[in-house]
Amino acid sequence: MTPHSDPTVQPVPASVVEQVDAADTTLSNPRRAVLSLGANLGNRLETLQGAVDALEDTPGLRVKAVSPVYETEPWGVEPGSQPSYFNAVVVVKTTLPPASLLERAQAVEEAFHRVRDERWGARTLDVDIVAYADVVSDDPALTLPHPRAHERAFVLVPWHDVEPEARLTGRGPVADLLEDVTREGVTPRADLELRLPE
Repeated sequence: MTPHSDPTVQPVPASVVEQVDAADTTLSNPRRAVLSLGANLGNRLETLQGAVDALEDTPGLRVKAVSPVYETEPWGVEPGSQPSYFNAVVVVKTTLPPASLLERAQAVEEAFHRVRDERWGARTLDVDIVAYADVVSDDPALTLPHPRAHERAFVLVPWHDVEPEARLTGRGPVADLLEDVTREGVTPRADLELRLPE
């Protein structure tokens, strides 16, 4: 396999990589971003760990925190029509701009053979940018913060675990948002653990 055929090896344009490499030694002025991971096909835990590791391997990005793993019912589909998800949240510091972080998230999905056949369809891996610093954007390619994060317990519960004081820009404290959603179908899996990269 050539390096360029592996999406985890060449995820962002070379010009961006050069900019990032210049800043990578210190991650000068990094921004904090929150990403949601989900998988409901294949070896779900292995896939989530692979995604965490692939994010850490990204120039200009460091994984700072990984949440506990939750098993959750699929969103927006008939109960029992899909396998359950494993979900987690990672907090990163990054010098990548939001558009490049999105490209990287999609490259990581593709590395795990993500297929976008249908909205809310089963998938090997889902990597969503929940929030990027305090950026607010209604760009259709990347709406920030994530337009539905505030109503999704499978995002809010693990995020609150790793950042109890977290706030979702424009929506308020995550702890308060959690009071307005049901945790039904969001089950902690204390027997499973994602490792922070060394």
